[in-house]
Amino acid sequence: MSNEDKRIRELAHQIWESEGKPHGDDARHWEMARKLAEAEALTPSKSKPADKDKPKAGPKAAPKAAPKPKPAPAAAGKRAAPAAKKPPAPKKPKP
Repeated sequence: MSNEDKRIRELAHQIWESEGKPHGDDARHWEMARKLAEAEALTPSKSKPADKDKPKAGPKAAPKAAPKPKPAPAAAGKRAAPAAKKPPAPKKPKP
């Protein structure tokens, strides 16, 4: 079995599971998976995003950012005022 067939099988299985594992739709799932695999093959490959986000080890690694300050707590026993609601638009008179 080729790598392409394995990928189509994986995608068809994912589609089948996402639809609640219905019976009798295997041909439709396979066709959808085939089209998805074809589209994947046509898109240019990129490096994994997780690899980009990982800091490199060593002295050149960027320092971690300081945590953002938390807002001051409201006075004890009092709740914050709810956000003001926008007033409704005035009605237009009928002609």
